[in-house]
Amino acid sequence: MTDDLQRRLMEHKTRAMPEGFTAGYNVDRLVYYEEMADAPSALVREKQLKGWIRAKKIKLIESINPHWFDLSDRWFDGREIPEK
Repeated sequence: MTDDLQRRLMEHKTRAMPEGFTAGYNVDRLVYYEEMADAPSALVREKQLKGWIRAKKIKLIESINPHWFDLSDRWFDGREIPEK
């Protein structure tokens, strides 16, 4: 959860976060995200998603991003997500 997704993505892409899951697995693509009205709602949703099995998470990602494009690419260089 973050209140500034673009800043958080730049931290991941520039490896400014030396520890944690993303550093350990060299994760730097944003394939799914949700916007919430407030922090408590976001925390509830984050805990819900973390409790899901991997297959259910993959199905959720592929429901909006079947090709696993990096959704943040368009934020930093102006490109849009290619159509299917």
